[in-house]
Amino acid sequence: MISVPRLYPIVDAASFSTTEDLLVFAGELVAGGCTVLQYRNKSGNARLMLEQAREVKRGVGGNVKLIMNDRADLCLVAEFDGVHVGQEDLSPESVRGIIGPDRWLGVSTHSPEQVQEADRSSADYIAIGPVFSTASKERPDPVVGLEGVCRARELTRKPLVAIGGITRANAASVIEAGADSVAVISDLLGEPRKSAEEFFRVLR
Repeated sequence: MISVPRLYPIVDAASFSTTEDLLVFAGELVAGGCTVLQYRNKSGNARLMLEQAREVKRGVGGNVKLIMNDRADLCLVAEFDGVHVGQEDLSPESVRGIIGPDRWLGVSTHSPEQVQEADRSSADYIAIGPVFSTASKERPDPVVGLEGVCRARELTRKPLVAIGGITRANAASVIEAGADSVAVISDLLGEPRKSAEEFFRVLR
């Protein structure tokens, strides 16, 4: 079974006006102690995604495990270390067939039924959320709360990554509810290195 670090930062291309800004952000996170980064770009522009992913790989790839959001094909071409898929993306088994047995595969879930389904799949870890209300998605799923994290923990022994509105102020409560890791976007944007270091202090 894989070991997911306490902090799972998501580098969302929508948060940056230039690729250079995105790369600086990724580098700051690694400097702050992060050992895994997910690259997310919902624009649908595959050429830009691949270009940015390759830049991220060149910039920090030797120091960190890189996860591609949604796109198993781009994961392979950019030589990333894994893929994270949602409920509307390819099935975990289809993705596993593309990426092979050694790369990480994560699956987003939003209900006990989806957690159970993901638990039966070849996913390496399961994400549960949104735990709290979040502004990073246009049409977020209903909030599951800390109770949803507790329930998910009861349903799987796979590493559990909580996502959605998680900040330095509430992260410890999410871990206490049963999550192994917290995925964060917004609360890392201001001062990424300092913020990451503070998350790690809170999450010890």
